[in-house]
Amino acid sequence: MERSIPAQHSLMALYGMATGGASPEADANGVNLAGLQLQKKHSRMASRSTSAAAPSATKTGRSVRVRPVPAVTRSIAILRLLGEQKQPLTLKSVAQALDLVPSTCLHILRVLVSEDLVTLDPDTKRYALGTGMISLARSVLEGGGFKQLVQPVLDRMAAQFGVTAMGVEISARQTVMVLAISQSNQPFRVHTDVGSQFDTLVSATGRLIAAHSGEGWPALKEKFARVAWDKAPSYTAWKKEVELTRLRGWALDRDNFMAGITVVAVPVLSSSGRLVHTLVAVGLTSQLGAPRVEKMAQAMQREAADLSALLDLGA
Repeated sequence: MERSIPAQHSLMALYGMATGGASPEADANGVNLAGLQLQKKHSRMASRSTSAAAPSATKTGRSVRVRPVPAVTRSIAILRLLGEQKQPLTLKSVAQALDLVPSTCLHILRVLVSEDLVTLDPDTKRYALGTGMISLARSVLEGGGFKQLVQPVLDRMAAQFGVTAMGVEISARQTVMVLAISQSNQPFRVHTDVGSQFDTLVSATGRLIAAHSGEGWPALKEKFARVAWDKAPSYTAWKKEVELTRLRGWALDRDNFMAGITVVAVPVLSSSGRLVHTLVAVGLTSQLGAPRVEKMAQAMQREAADLSALLDLGA
């Protein structure tokens, strides 16, 4: 059983790096992709998407001007392109895909090769991501801070409520990335890889982002229209859910992100009140009735408040 739904690959997920119970290996009936999957024995639901850009911000949440740095932008574009491909690419393929002057593309690739971020096969003259990317990804995963603090919280959530619990980071660009995971011991469970990225406004965390963004409804409506869902809510229904999220302080996605799946998310705020992380619980809708969801959300809010305090102490 396999159904595709949108979710974006990250560098960590592209290399199959996972912690906290996520398996990087393929089984006989499928392969691991960065994204949400429903597992029973060997059955999996994989997902993939594109990211939505958002403005950079300072620690106080104000937008800042980002000056164009073409060499950096092109380098990142090359790395992302190589990460998305199933096979190595020639210089011509890379240049054409990114609309770059071949000589410019060649100079950037040479620098990336010299830093071990890209490899060049001398026989085929094709480029691919290099092992230096693994080192960078590992540095992020082992960087401490939220990831280390949240892991025991996720373990408690997974054990108490029989859900897949995730610690999620919200970047200044409002990208959504899974940093830590804990799996339950239930026969049916939802699985995602550390490093998975998702559309900005998708699912329960997306409702939290909308509630905390400070953006007007016209801008949010435009972003909402670009989100890929398994069972999309109407904009009117989604707007009411975002308003409810503001009132009660936690968000719920029932069967929208993926049919049959319920997602609960609570915010982890900085000392200035900015949304920086979320705690997320994912489980089968049939096992998460309203009373259980309410109880779980309240427990998650207490954990999130404690995390916020610990993060402020460590800042």
